[in-house]
Amino acid sequence: MPLNPSTDQMDLSTAESEDELPESIKETVETGPSKNHSKEARGGRRGALESVGIIYGNVGTLRFNIVVTSPLEKMEFVQVKHKIHGFVLGQVSEIERRTNLTTDGVKSMKHGTPVEIEEKEIATVTVVGYRDDRNLLQVPRTPLLAGEEVFRAQEELIKDIVGIREHMDTGAYIGLLSGHDVRVELDINLLVQKHVCILSKTGGGKSYCSGALVEELMKQKVTVCIIDPHGEYTTMRKKGSIKKTHRDFHVKPRGYGDKVVEFATDTSLNKQARPLKFTLHNLDAREILGLTNTKNVRSYLTMLRRAVDTLRETKENFSINDIIAVLEANNEQSSGALITELEYLNEIEVFAEQGTKIDELIQKGKTTIINLRGTPPDMQELIVNRIGTALFELRKVGKIPPMMLVVEEAHNFCPQQGQVACSKVFRTIASEGRKFGLGLLVISQRPAKVDKNVLSQCNTQIILKVNNPNDLKAIAASIEGLTEGMEEEIQRLPIGTAIVTGGGVSMPLFVDIRPRESQHGGESVEIVPNRRM
Repeated sequence: MPLNPSTDQMDLSTAESEDELPESIKETVETGPSKNHSKEARGGRRGALESVGIIYGNVGTLRFNIVVTSPLEKMEFVQVKHKIHGFVLGQVSEIERRTNLTTDGVKSMKHGTPVEIEEKEIATVTVVGYRDDRNLLQVPRTPLLAGEEVFRAQEELIKDIVGIREHMDTGAYIGLLSGHDVRVELDINLLVQKHVCILSKTGGGKSYCSGALVEELMKQKVTVCIIDPHGEYTTMRKKGSIKKTHRDFHVKPRGYGDKVVEFATDTSLNKQARPLKFTLHNLDAREILGLTNTKNVRSYLTMLRRAVDTLRETKENFSINDIIAVLEANNEQSSGALITELEYLNEIEVFAEQGTKIDELIQKGKTTIINLRGTPPDMQELIVNRIGTALFELRKVGKIPPMMLVVEEAHNFCPQQGQVACSKVFRTIASEGRKFGLGLLVISQRPAKVDKNVLSQCNTQIILKVNNPNDLKAIAASIEGLTEGMEEEIQRLPIGTAIVTGGGVSMPLFVDIRPRESQHGGESVEIVPNRRM
């Protein structure tokens, strides 16, 4: 009978359980796997195969069970010889320690009576597959053999079957494959062409991860524009400090001051930034209404259009105050609500006679940070709407270079529930931007609250730790190839480890995100200082 960890009982004392195990491994199983977890024990010399178990019980083409004979962890890769296709790659989806300890045995132990405990480790392995003569990933159509020895997967086989390519000309190095010294690189062309999302809970490392990805884009001279609601990315100018860990990511600290251009609506708060200003001259009445929170556009469009046309006949440049003055002079009965909206818009001081030119805002090979720290949320939406619309329209006609638009706190700018000023433009960029070379990188701590029309268009996903059940459902629905075991693992991911899929990688991978080279600006504020440091 096959051993199913989710249904089989934990009692191994029956003769039937013992008979399922091949005679050749009963002696090994009685003592359990070795407890030596050293690098030498786990890997041996480079190129040597290390046995970790033996297949037993019923064997399917998609999964099989093994008795573990050497230390093995959940989600590790293993390899086993198929009689037709050679070595096939598998991944451990579950591990269970089975014992003969019963409730009566526990009672005996409680009263001081020694109980001999026998235990075995059983692992369930999901078949990843092999590469055929056309280099296509295939799953065997005939099952592996019971009694076949299972080995810890060698790195070259993992790279070949999973499709990991190192040191690519178009590669963005985001980290190392968990448990292996294998660089995981995402194809930058695919990132821009097919969009990206980075999702995690608060404090899960999404901004840190996105910063590492932006660093890679800057190295490749990709044009980037970052919508930064909290001013977290401005520190990328400065060199960071890399803490020593048990892993060597081969990364050195550096700053990107020569690559970063920063704009802000509030330069008194963000002193290193250039002022972000818009002109009214090139906006028609409908676009000006789009910058307000006016819901009933038809009621106000005609009167606003008359006011704008009047100003264009008499002035080359005009301000919101000029529009308000004309509306008040016309003294139309329903103009009060419109004037109120325009007055509020005027308070932000984002409009001027000389606006920010697009060739200042978007520079080829540079990273532009739109720092919205200090700007009210509703005005952030209006500004993001204006910038997103301009980038899409200008990219369509080739007036700006191919680029990546990075959106932090995306649930605020393209929410699943309700509409905000910039909802429509993000749906448009998500569905049509790839045709024109405008990529989208969506970052959020609440995946369930991000517009599904936007999230579903992100073919590359980087998922860090998530606990909220609604967010987990949203992630599971959007990621192809996510197994049940991986969905559970998302909740237990350590900080700094992500599940990565897409971007040229053929299956979801566990990746330890590399350290940031530049300074990270999204760290939590320490309330009570640690005096022991």
